[in-house]
Amino acid sequence: MSRARTVLVIGGGAAGNAVTILLRRAGLAVDLIEARNDWNATAGSGITLQGNALRVLRELGVWEEVEAAGFGFGSVGITAPDGTVLHVQDDLRTGGDDLPATVGMQRPRLQRILIGAVRASGAAVRLGITADIVDQDADGVGVRFDDGSEGRYDLVIAADGLGSATRAAIGIADKPEPTGMAIWRIAAPRPAGLTRTDLAYGGPAHIAGYCPTSDSTLYAYVVEANRERASIPAGSHADEMRRLASAYGGFWPEITEHITDPAQVNYTWFERLLVEGSWHRGRVVLIGDAAHCCPPTLAQGAALSLEDAWVLAQSLTGSDEWDDALFQAYYERRIARVRPVVEASVQIGRWQLDGVRDADVPGLMTRTMTMLRELP
Repeated sequence: MSRARTVLVIGGGAAGNAVTILLRRAGLAVDLIEARNDWNATAGSGITLQGNALRVLRELGVWEEVEAAGFGFGSVGITAPDGTVLHVQDDLRTGGDDLPATVGMQRPRLQRILIGAVRASGAAVRLGITADIVDQDADGVGVRFDDGSEGRYDLVIAADGLGSATRAAIGIADKPEPTGMAIWRIAAPRPAGLTRTDLAYGGPAHIAGYCPTSDSTLYAYVVEANRERASIPAGSHADEMRRLASAYGGFWPEITEHITDPAQVNYTWFERLLVEGSWHRGRVVLIGDAAHCCPPTLAQGAALSLEDAWVLAQSLTGSDEWDDALFQAYYERRIARVRPVVEASVQIGRWQLDGVRDADVPGLMTRTMTMLRELP
């Protein structure tokens, strides 16, 4: 009887967790390592999951848990800074008509659901550990873990995020680049009557928005031009976000009341990354943010990462030959979808940053999201 193929997944975020679940379902032996001891189970405020992300979560077998934990809705509102609703647009159901257009949920809750599914899959999980690529040949990859142990695998999947050390280790020089914008985020109680995402363009920030994440919670965000992080002490984060948010009307006054604890406010620069040419070197392959990252103007970061996991798992489990041709075909299939999303996400932010008043933001959003209705 032939042995099960062995895979090391480096990184336990959305992409790493998803590909682990799918490969274990197919009977492969999978080790997953994650640098953080808490498996990122508490980090983050909220996440917007559009239909194409929900489609993959259904394939993972966690859709019912996601549906119960999150808040589904089917439209987005555009408001003036004073809260006046200017337009309400139905969202495209990019996952198909049998799934909601959008589900908002608390990011830690999604991570805990995926952690549960990884544990149930029988994968071997090691937390608080990293790995270096030692050597590789046509049949596999040797790795050394930072606890001194070593291993050899048929394949290493680098799902270690935007700052991927594995990406650099295999000779891919691409690095994330700032786009010039930054976002302030916080989780807060959901005001009664707030049942969708609303976006305000203009005012002291370029964008002010929020997304319901459960029956009782939301996450809110304001986007401005980025500033040097050193110029914004951590203790001032609540004051800075509250200053920006207090200029907005509608539901914002009630939300702003809860922007009091600087430790609960997250400040992050928008960044862009797109590795071109291929996402592999030998038997090491990139997925998720290690290969691409776009600013959240289209809320597609997690969705694209989940799609990577789905497509790569299909490729690996559907072929006896894990060779350059397979990994290049995976790249070609994904780059045709990822590139326009990254470019559109960056373009929308650039228009906001430059104050282009006649920009076709709705048209670009609609064209890009329509493409995502197709299977990845």
